[in-house]
Amino acid sequence: MTGARGREPRSEPRLSTIIVAHNSLAHLRSTLPALLSELGPEDEVIVVDSGSSDGIAGELGRIAPAARLVVAAGNVGFAAGANLGAAAAQGELVVLLNPDARVQPGWAAAMRAPFAGPWAGWMALVTMHEGSVINTSGGVLHFTGLGWAGQVGESLTEAPRTPTEVGFLSGACMAVPRATWTAAGGFPEQFFMYCEDVDLSLRLRLRGGRLAVIPDAVAVHDYSFDKGEVKWRMLERNRWATILRTYPGPLLVLVLPGLLATEVAIWLVALRGGWAQMKALATLDLIRALPRLARERREIQATRQVDAATFAASMTDELSSDYLGPVARNRVVRSVVRGYWASVRALLR
Repeated sequence: MTGARGREPRSEPRLSTIIVAHNSLAHLRSTLPALLSELGPEDEVIVVDSGSSDGIAGELGRIAPAARLVVAAGNVGFAAGANLGAAAAQGELVVLLNPDARVQPGWAAAMRAPFAGPWAGWMALVTMHEGSVINTSGGVLHFTGLGWAGQVGESLTEAPRTPTEVGFLSGACMAVPRATWTAAGGFPEQFFMYCEDVDLSLRLRLRGGRLAVIPDAVAVHDYSFDKGEVKWRMLERNRWATILRTYPGPLLVLVLPGLLATEVAIWLVALRGGWAQMKALATLDLIRALPRLARERREIQATRQVDAATFAASMTDELSSDYLGPVARNRVVRSVVRGYWASVRALLR
């Protein structure tokens, strides 16, 4: 059977792999050859130059002649850069890849495989330290909006063996069918960077979508958590924006006491850690954005196809991230948080 123009129907999706680059030329010299060796002739690579000053425009043709360059109007951030790349994409599957994430053999076939399956989006198993340990096997999302990399630092022997549902997708290496990406509206560009992958993941869940890690698709990430104090400002601002935009009303009301308690705790951590100014700026950012966030919330909640209990099912009450500090490991604190979340889940049901 042939298509309308006499061609055989395509049995697998074309990959449109988008890399948002900001002074990332050194990484791209190894990332792009590894990526291109995995792709077929109908796949495409789109590199978005987000305000680089390292000569990427002149070098890209030598490193990866088949790649397309999209030049942003300055440093627009990861979220807006990804949206620019997706707008230029022609493949059926939009794949986001960090410029410092090097795909491993078999990656492309594994990323294509879920296209006809039950998942609204999926991600690769991301490793670090030259592939010796896990960077993330899927995002873990606490009901307070705190999110972290699942199984970070653990041995690869502990990674999932089959596609496994996750709390949210990591923007380091994730895939969403282009039709789904377009319908959801892509990333929130006002985030600039950080938490945009959490926000999109939750909007896909609001639409009834499920998310997974595909362990046969592996990427090695040159990862470092420490990106300076400004990272804390964006993380906190965008965490709250994600909560206000995506949490269904019943869930938002029930977790409000927990959110306020978490706010006090984070302020204490910020004061002790020396980034209280960034926390204050994040709060001011959020206050200024409230009218816009209210409009966005109405638009997003209008797309909701699941109840609040179903939406919340992917969240956790465990404070298992090492980044949360000693208070999160306190037995009393963990017990109180666990009981509180159990009560919220019961009321939602």
